[in-house]
Amino acid sequence: MPIRINLLAEAQALEDLRRRDPVKRSIWAAGILICTMLTWSGYMQLKAMKIKSDVNRIQAQVTRHANEFQQALGNQRRLDEVTHRLASLHQLATNRLLYGTLLDALQSSTIDDVQLTRFRTEQSFSMTEEVRPKTNDEGHVTPGRPATASEKIVVVLDARDSGPNPGDQVNKYKKAIADYPYFGAILGKTNEVRLTSLAPPQMIDGKSCVQFTLECRYPERTR
Repeated sequence: MPIRINLLAEAQALEDLRRRDPVKRSIWAAGILICTMLTWSGYMQLKAMKIKSDVNRIQAQVTRHANEFQQALGNQRRLDEVTHRLASLHQLATNRLLYGTLLDALQSSTIDDVQLTRFRTEQSFSMTEEVRPKTNDEGHVTPGRPATASEKIVVVLDARDSGPNPGDQVNKYKKAIADYPYFGAILGKTNEVRLTSLAPPQMIDGKSCVQFTLECRYPERTR
């Protein structure tokens, strides 16, 4: 049997040992890992840049919407103020003292032998200052109150009873005023027609008569 001698066996063994060197394989593994990390780092950097761009875009949108929201709030406050003023003007217009209606009511509530000699109105206003909201040290908010104006109206009627028995018609005239629909609606149930003065009988133009005064106090209105 022939004997084969491999003259390159030693060189092949050395080459095989060189290929199996753990240091070289570690270097290759480290190189691959570094390349992978660099690739991943680059990817994350690009992703971070994209996210930052999105965040800047969203922040710009939020700022724009915040400005629009503040503008909308300002417009709403101005609208509420104008609406409140219009409502106050409408209330003032509908609740003001109408002298034409008052004169028509006085003309329609007459009785025999009683003459209305004079009427006058006393109209006064009292203002209440605005109270602003307050916040104490504990953060508790005390609500404020808007400024208000209270209106007081008094209608004073001077009349003369010249009937056969002066003075007998005073209560009848007072009842005629109180029962007339205009005064009934204006005065309500709590503000009655009051007799404030009743003079003794006296002679005027050669005729005995009694002069008296009625008072109609309108309910106080606060606006």
